[in-house]
Amino acid sequence: MNMKRISFIEAGAPGLHVFSKFPVARVGTVLLSTILKEKGYEVKAFIEDVSTPDWKYIESSDIVCISTLTSTSIRAYSIGQKLKARGIVVIMGGAHPTFMPEEALQYSDFVVRGEGDHTLPELMSYLDNATPSIETINGLSYRDRAGKFISNPDRRLLEEKELDSLPVPDFSLVHNWKPSLLYSVSTSRGCPFACKFCSVIHIFGRNYRVKSTEAVLKELKHVSGVSNGTRFFVDDNFTANRKRTKELLRVMIAEKLTSDWTAQVRTDVAADPELLRLMADAGCHTVHIGFESVNPKTLEQYNKKQTLEDIVRSIRSVKDHGIHIHGMFVIGADTDDVDVIRRTVDFAIHNGIRTIQLMVLTPLPGTPLFKEMKDSGRLLHTDWSKYDAHHAVFSPSLMSAQTLQTETLKGMGRFYSWTYILKHLAKLDLHYVGIGIFGKTTVNRTLRQITACRDEVLSYNLDNSNSYVE
Repeated sequence: MNMKRISFIEAGAPGLHVFSKFPVARVGTVLLSTILKEKGYEVKAFIEDVSTPDWKYIESSDIVCISTLTSTSIRAYSIGQKLKARGIVVIMGGAHPTFMPEEALQYSDFVVRGEGDHTLPELMSYLDNATPSIETINGLSYRDRAGKFISNPDRRLLEEKELDSLPVPDFSLVHNWKPSLLYSVSTSRGCPFACKFCSVIHIFGRNYRVKSTEAVLKELKHVSGVSNGTRFFVDDNFTANRKRTKELLRVMIAEKLTSDWTAQVRTDVAADPELLRLMADAGCHTVHIGFESVNPKTLEQYNKKQTLEDIVRSIRSVKDHGIHIHGMFVIGADTDDVDVIRRTVDFAIHNGIRTIQLMVLTPLPGTPLFKEMKDSGRLLHTDWSKYDAHHAVFSPSLMSAQTLQTETLKGMGRFYSWTYILKHLAKLDLHYVGIGIFGKTTVNRTLRQITACRDEVLSYNLDNSNSYVE
């Protein structure tokens, strides 16, 4: 088939949220683009949340690879359907197709499940007639000539030495990418924990695999040469291996690679003052911490393995080191009522958390929570565009779905208040003034939309796969 021109598309989010102003390309899309570029293909990547794709280029491609989460899957399916109608080979990957491959194959020719670093190049080799048998490609789903759904065995996860051998993601392949944007850097895969609502471990495993300090250093030096934006370590838990993280931070300090950066960590980062000091000295500006709840019963239900005391201690310790906190909370457990939302906002304000996200508990495919909700008949619908942590898609125990959604939004609005905005304006902290204004206006706009369509009833049949695309 001798395929040469390849486009990657990262499907856009279905709606605005507080940090829509700071789009981040998922590393997987850029990394896979780079891998294929190094194999001689003509490649471009299009991130819909960054800029409008060049559809003329895309429609002239031999192959289009579409990456999608659950919330962006309907958009991805719409794109795939249109491209397939033009005779273009469509490949889908990402979290949602990994767990829903048979559904995704209605709008694509192939689905790459899980880590695609080897699966995708092997599929390209097959399409170029260099690999004789598609059955040998692990991690691939497709339909045979008779239309039968085939899912080859899962591919094993990459080992640490294999992570080191991957190329540095080339963000110049991204259409309209600007050096001032957030620059994503991945230093590890997997997470040793098992939060009930998280799909990470079901894709990347609980075995926490890290790149060597040398490999990360090489990437950071590359980034410093091409971008003046903030670095975002996209690892699900940047500090899961403290010894390794300290080693990396010391090297960053020694090499003066200390431009502003941010990372995702857990509350246990507070247990190591040396680690926090090194993070601050290495340029850490903000940490994203999944506090999840101020309700001890909810933390237990989420299998979070942390207490409210751990949360308070971590806030105090992180702030003492001059690092800002973006606190993430998930509302809607069977132990949550409306009062929990109020207490969560009060807690965030009282403890001086710089920014927050109040997210509605969302049962994503591939998680134990999704199976539990589906088996118990509590899912309201499978309009995947609403599975974005801003809509209630299941029946909560202690409030209605509508109450959960609207009160969570109102809680966000109460946090990003005029008091918040004016406080940061008085300090001439325009970055947080902008976040506050955007957060407030976004919440108000969404609440108006909810009110306008209050009587609209969504009733999607779980087994009606034709309901996803017009």
